[in-house]
Amino acid sequence: MMKSIYLVLDMQNDLVHPDGASGKGPLGEQVRSRELIARTAAAIAKARSKGIAVAFVRVAFSDDHREANPASQVFGAIARNGILKKDAWGGAVHDELAPLANEWNIVKHRVSPFYGTSLEVLLRREGIERIYCSGVSTQAVVQATVRDAHDRDFEVLVLEDCCASPSAQEHENSMASIARFCTSIDSAVAFD
Repeated sequence: MMKSIYLVLDMQNDLVHPDGASGKGPLGEQVRSRELIARTAAAIAKARSKGIAVAFVRVAFSDDHREANPASQVFGAIARNGILKKDAWGGAVHDELAPLANEWNIVKHRVSPFYGTSLEVLLRREGIERIYCSGVSTQAVVQATVRDAHDRDFEVLVLEDCCASPSAQEHENSMASIARFCTSIDSAVAFD
């Protein structure tokens, strides 16, 4: 049997909580309308019950945002707005999805969870061959994870109903653009 892991991507307060910086805007509206928190919590519980490892990926920075590229359209704005601080509420995983003490907490400073992190080393050490993933936003971290994992010879399955973008159209476009590199599944049938 293929050894698997479920990567929960960027489900952080600043991005998905109604009081978070992005949670107050269009992304937050999509998170709520798609019931992402409840669906992701159920997927995490199901993975754990099936003995599948769960790992959490966060995009987070030092308090002074020293790791953020100020010239980046994405990371420059994060630094200017003072969000996604590694040790602050906004950079933490949403409480309803709280990692267990023994689960990986991968902190990244760019879009891909593979860039400049220990993720690939840990996956190889554990003999992981299949990656399940979901999170926000579909057009950023989900796409980057799928493409980078594919090119590292992992099988990738995206829990489509546990992903969101600032608009339904962006989400649909993103899923279509990665269809060749992954399998899109519903969280109800994941981990079976």
